[in-house]
Amino acid sequence: MCKGIAKPFLKWAGGKGQLLNKFEEMYPQELINGEIDTYIEPFVGGGAVLFDVLQKYKIKKVVIVDLNKELVNCYRCIKADVNELIKHLKTLQDEFLSLSDEKRKDYFLKVRNRYNEIHLNGKYDFEKAADFIFLNKTCFNGLYRVNSKGEFNVPFGKYKNPLICDSENLTLISKLLQNVEIRFGDYSICEEYVNGKTFIYFDPPYRPLIENSSFVGYDKSGFNDDNQKELAEFVKKLDKQNCLVMLSNSDPKNTNPDDNFFDELYKGFQIDRIFAKRMINCQADKRGDITEIVVRNYKRRKF
Repeated sequence: MCKGIAKPFLKWAGGKGQLLNKFEEMYPQELINGEIDTYIEPFVGGGAVLFDVLQKYKIKKVVIVDLNKELVNCYRCIKADVNELIKHLKTLQDEFLSLSDEKRKDYFLKVRNRYNEIHLNGKYDFEKAADFIFLNKTCFNGLYRVNSKGEFNVPFGKYKNPLICDSENLTLISKLLQNVEIRFGDYSICEEYVNGKTFIYFDPPYRPLIENSSFVGYDKSGFNDDNQKELAEFVKKLDKQNCLVMLSNSDPKNTNPDDNFFDELYKGFQIDRIFAKRMINCQADKRGDITEIVVRNYKRRKF
């Protein structure tokens, strides 16, 4: 445990920070009682649930996995040498904040081009990690989206005084990650670690509530309905191995009350609907409370 409260170091579409209080009431009792010895998060993303679990519960083994190689590089750099990353971020922050609005956009585009040209060849690339965080803090709505070539293509966002280098929080996160195994790959990796005392939280790319949603392009390969079905089959496989599973996703009934996609996909599991503030299209007046689903293969509290 470390002093202070570590929070996600990135803005992440669909981030779970606002839901942590509800999630705490939905975590398995075995986690609360200290009976879980392995926690796995296969779609770690911004890490809100990861940091919540790490700071509240004692677990022997923690494994995080993501298919976003650049994101994995960020986590690895924070764990390996947070001061080196902070050094790069401070330079970016100081240079960026000293510029006029017009020149800030040019600077952003320069960093974005450099970021897309850097190819990860080793386990750590601190410049790429710093650029990743910088772009996240200065791009439009903090989105992470890539095109078919895998290039980050989110436009510039106009923020008056963005906090690009949060040294204190990054240091807290680095301490938390010291005993965390960080893997690059898809969710199937987690099966290597499963035992009877395992809790796995899945937060896959959400099924879009509207067409042309911009919140699904975390990876150039995408995540469609067939992928959702494959994941559900994997969850059912894990259920038979006596591990505890919790999964989040969008609720299609927000836009189509007759859409039973997830209700049918996870029939036989505990399915709850909880409220979250989300923006379901680009219009500000469409931001508000909508429901999301939480699927579990155990019961604790039902909402």
